[in-house]
Amino acid sequence: MRHRVHTFKIGRSGSHRRAMLANMIASLIEHEQIKTTVVKAKEARRFAEKMITLGKRGDLHRRRLAVARLRSKSAVKKLFDEIAPRYAERNGGYTRIIRLGARRGDGAEMCFLQLVEQDLVTSGTNAKVTSADENVAAVNDAETVVEAKTAEPDKPDKEEMS
Repeated sequence: MRHRVHTFKIGRSGSHRRAMLANMIASLIEHEQIKTTVVKAKEARRFAEKMITLGKRGDLHRRRLAVARLRSKSAVKKLFDEIAPRYAERNGGYTRIIRLGARRGDGAEMCFLQLVEQDLVTSGTNAKVTSADENVAAVNDAETVVEAKTAEPDKPDKEEMS
């Protein structure tokens, strides 16, 4: 019986599956978004959330565990120095899956797996990802332009001059 055993086999041996997931999560950490199939993304999400939780602990032991599982020192460095501090106040739910539709060649359901701190802006079939910080900066720039326009001295109307 398979009580409490949860894993997507994904049609691979255990060692191949672990290596593939380690590479996927290293890419996710490096690029903060990857495009993959839905089944792989669901399994990768479980692994990614555990890695970010390790990063939030931040001590040497957790860093060594992360290197052992991810097999990429540069990904672990970015995870512990940049990504984990972003989620210090968040209790889980660090990733999202955005479905894209079927792949043309074999009909596999495709999706984006991305870190939550990004906003997805879609227009038609093209998807553009912008970070939340860029959106805040754009809003602040727009507010500054509005304030600058309202700060201009009032010009007399033509009717008032007559």
